[in-house]
Amino acid sequence: MDALDIGYRHIDTAEGYNNEDFVGTALAESGVPRDEIWVTTKVAPESFGPGQVRPHVEASLEKLRLDRVDLLLLHYPSIGDEYAIEDYMAQFVEVWEAGLTRHLGVSNFTVPYIDRARELLGDRPIFTNQIELHPFLANRTIVDHCRAQGIPLTAYSPLARGRVADDPVLTEIGAVHGATPAQVALAWLMAEGYVVLPSAGSRARIAENFAAQELALTETELKRVAALDRGMRLVDGPWCPKWDD
Repeated sequence: MDALDIGYRHIDTAEGYNNEDFVGTALAESGVPRDEIWVTTKVAPESFGPGQVRPHVEASLEKLRLDRVDLLLLHYPSIGDEYAIEDYMAQFVEVWEAGLTRHLGVSNFTVPYIDRARELLGDRPIFTNQIELHPFLANRTIVDHCRAQGIPLTAYSPLARGRVADDPVLTEIGAVHGATPAQVALAWLMAEGYVVLPSAGSRARIAENFAAQELALTETELKRVAALDRGMRLVDGPWCPKWDD
């Protein structure tokens, strides 16, 4: 796997991505010690039925060739609330208690779902809420709410599915630093305190994204990027909850 060769040590996958087999092979063949790699996977909301969460997690672990993952997320709340959150959250806890994951987290949880999840988990922390975040979507309502509760945030689609490449402000800032617009977007997100999950289709782009860690933006540049927010949500299908913003 090019990402591991380049230096990435956080692998984010999901039941719904249909690539856990590939990830498992890459992990096994990489030569990188297991304790140096952080592996996150997600349970699809279609798998939240009574008694279904653990078998699906075990199937993911078999594909990943792992005894446990570092972080297990619920990919979305149950679609249309088909399954009661009280039930699937209880199953989620059972998986953690069985040692199949080190940490529990959520993805695409809005304020009401976050609050209910916190109630149901009790003193078990929500390790992260993975949400769509990029220069064109600040997602302030859920960001501010999670931060007030001490829940870290992970940014998916941080490059707005490639749209950052054509932005004149990001291009201008990048030119000052000898960086690409994508690197500026990633550097801004990291400066904001988010974990970022960029995806790329080539080794060169994977390396480019990795190098964004070295880019330090000025306060003025950070404010210019923040001003690009226009509420441009890219993930908004019938499987999604009613968004906060």
